[in-house]
Amino acid sequence: MTRTLVALLAVSAVPVSFGQSSAPAPKVVATLAQLMKGTLYPESNVVFAAQDVNPGEVPHAKDPAMSTDLLTSQYGKWEAVENSALAIAEVADLLSAPGRKCSNGLDVPVANPDWAKFVQELRDAGMTAYATAQTKSQDKMTDVADVMTIACQHCHVRYRDKRKVADRCK
Repeated sequence: MTRTLVALLAVSAVPVSFGQSSAPAPKVVATLAQLMKGTLYPESNVVFAAQDVNPGEVPHAKDPAMSTDLLTSQYGKWEAVENSALAIAEVADLLSAPGRKCSNGLDVPVANPDWAKFVQELRDAGMTAYATAQTKSQDKMTDVADVMTIACQHCHVRYRDKRKVADRCK
């Protein structure tokens, strides 16, 4: 018993540093377009759908655990809207991960001040959508869809909607 107590005291005296890791940053593998198509596009569609279809009335799929439609899945209905909104807020951080490339091979312009502003707008839109989804009000989701559209549009107009793909991310 005494040895156990001494060992516990010794371990508790060791300083622990949270938030500071010597581990290398995670490797970026998806391009910006792949990240958008695989995460933000489907997640935002769930948020946008909530303005037209009451998620609470969407029936679960025959096998909700295997559903590819988030609204009909095991975690569907309004929970899917909440989860999608949170995912949008979280994925916003991945948009600024060092080393991410645009589909044309250019680096994502993470050092540009407007990029950081646009990413923050998306994060805020995701959190606004989450808070609104918790109210389960379709009427309020229409306003959120506008907030989300504007956040996406700011970045798309500046970086994506170029005549030449080679000019994207410039």
